[in-house]
Amino acid sequence: MADVDLSAVARQQGGSPRLSGYLALPDGEGPWPGVVLIHEAFGMDEVMRRQAERLARAGYLALMPDLYSEGGARRCLVSTMRAMGAGRGRPFADIEAARQWLLGRADCTGRVGVLGFCMGGGFALLAAGRGFDAASVNYGMLPKDLGAAAADSCPLVTSYGARDRGLKGATAKLESALDQVGTPHDCKEYPGAGHSFLNDAEVGPRVLRPLMRIAGVGPHPESAADAWQRIEAFFAEHLGPSGPSAAPAEARARR
Repeated sequence: MADVDLSAVARQQGGSPRLSGYLALPDGEGPWPGVVLIHEAFGMDEVMRRQAERLARAGYLALMPDLYSEGGARRCLVSTMRAMGAGRGRPFADIEAARQWLLGRADCTGRVGVLGFCMGGGFALLAAGRGFDAASVNYGMLPKDLGAAAADSCPLVTSYGARDRGLKGATAKLESALDQVGTPHDCKEYPGAGHSFLNDAEVGPRVLRPLMRIAGVGPHPESAADAWQRIEAFFAEHLGPSGPSAAPAEARARR
């Protein structure tokens, strides 16, 4: 597990002049499929780092770019959210830089997925049509043109909480859009879960956490366990195996 400098690749993609990230490596012998993990609105905190480490334990090169590298959450949150709403901008270039950085590694099989939580889930849904082989969207905001996003999307696994007041009906809308265009998908809404239910601890400013609990925001271990099982099964199907028997890294040349 290590902090990495993605700046050179980000500049090539028209992204941030300085882009840092967190890389979690699986144990054992590669090559491995890659996953670009996109963090929540609160940023690349210890909870998000543990999510990357969880993906590594499942057999993936997990790379989380820090979308707030150019000034932290206070300076970057608004502009990052605006870019997501517009469907273009520096954060998307940074996400692509992370994908290209993984593809450039000799220990990557050449297949890369994207996974996001909260704000990152919204980015993952939009990035799913931009070169990735599979995507996991977890309580991410739906784009204005959902039909276009669904039509362009790679195979998609999604998880939402029924107690998430800001995303009521998101699963049904997303599943309907994916059904219409025939995109492979596994969409599920969890009755007992709210927003951020996949986290293993509370996040955000401590002064706001009591209000967040009232709003149903926070961990829901039972739902999280099922969601992770689905994510890992879906990624195994669409990203392929890891280890010596996996496809050689030269497969990335097709990119």
